[in-house]
Amino acid sequence: MRDTILQGLESEIALSETSEITSNLSYILSVIRKHLDMDVAFISEITDDMRKIEIVDTAYPDSPLNPGHADPTEHTYCQRIIEGELNEVIPDTSKNHITKVMPITEELQIGSYLGAPIVLNDGEVYGTFCCFSHTPNDSLNERDLALMKIFADIAARHIDRQLHKNQEDNQIKKRITEVLNNHEVKTVFQPVFHVDQQKVIGYECLSRFTSTPYRTPDVWFQQAESVGLGEELEIMAIEAAIDKMSAFSNNTSFSLNISPEYVINGAVERALTQHILDKKIVLEVTEHAQITDYRAFRNAVESLRNQGVRLAIDDVGAGYSNFQHILELGADIIKLDISLIRNIDTDTSRKALTAALIAYAKETACEVLAEGVETQEEFHELVRLGVKKIQGYFISQPLELEQAIHFQCPEFN
Repeated sequence: MRDTILQGLESEIALSETSEITSNLSYILSVIRKHLDMDVAFISEITDDMRKIEIVDTAYPDSPLNPGHADPTEHTYCQRIIEGELNEVIPDTSKNHITKVMPITEELQIGSYLGAPIVLNDGEVYGTFCCFSHTPNDSLNERDLALMKIFADIAARHIDRQLHKNQEDNQIKKRITEVLNNHEVKTVFQPVFHVDQQKVIGYECLSRFTSTPYRTPDVWFQQAESVGLGEELEIMAIEAAIDKMSAFSNNTSFSLNISPEYVINGAVERALTQHILDKKIVLEVTEHAQITDYRAFRNAVESLRNQGVRLAIDDVGAGYSNFQHILELGADIIKLDISLIRNIDTDTSRKALTAALIAYAKETACEVLAEGVETQEEFHELVRLGVKKIQGYFISQPLELEQAIHFQCPEFN
């Protein structure tokens, strides 16, 4: 029965692992306080002999109890309730031989009190879930306490989830910080082949991480973003690529994957400022981040364009790289995604959409580059449709620096 009530309550207040714990617990406190007609409800954490108030819900804006408020546990009801020294239901604190002489009773004007320990999955007591009023309340009883304990259990589940997430985030932050401190990122180069010139004219710079265990680059960047280190990792990857560009001839172009937010805040421009004048740089808008402010992005890109940088929309046909990107950004290059290229030689729908994008590009003086080309049949169909730039395993897999410098591409007829 108790588990059924817990499940019903969690469903009713729409609790989930992805929800904000503070918002959820604040709502729980508000519900229980109003249901019991109490003045103050709070969740406390007990650590190192101190009781710290984490979240408070109160009927009065000038309540003396606020988040962050801390007291020695020996001065509080909480520790005594956890140790069993104090009853969990106190209808009138003036009639209880312990609470009537405790200074905190007068300090917080506690007339009646309900408290339940918050016990985590591992059996550890996190703190307490408590309510009090400034006046006695003789109607408080064991049934009210049972409801308090149900809500304390719900709070415990959420705190467990948050503690687990905090632990995971700390581990991620430690890994990312080690990568940043030790510069554990390298660049590989995937050739871009020009059909008419029959040669490699540039490379896409792709990050690879040397740390173990192995994780794909997108996982590294996503995890860095999740713990607030996304900008640092992306800029380090850009600088690692720039550092290798001097090994190539001056007419070689290089594509760098970037997140729009770091273009808007100026981080990408700061990273490129010292290097872009003697190299052909293309910035590719990555598919894993939306552009929330197109005007701000265009303004930031314009400054870079004045220095010779070009803009590509990456992964057209997949993810966030939709037609709004194409219309809003006025990109110099449209990169057709592998999902659009796959089996294009036999798929009429893919063929028709690609032809339409090529026609649009011609009308807007925009180049088209097909990425993810893996077969000779796909290559020849794209050439027939009018694509001039090809990238993919049919041309070459991503190469280490020395391999890329000496790469000789065969002629494709």
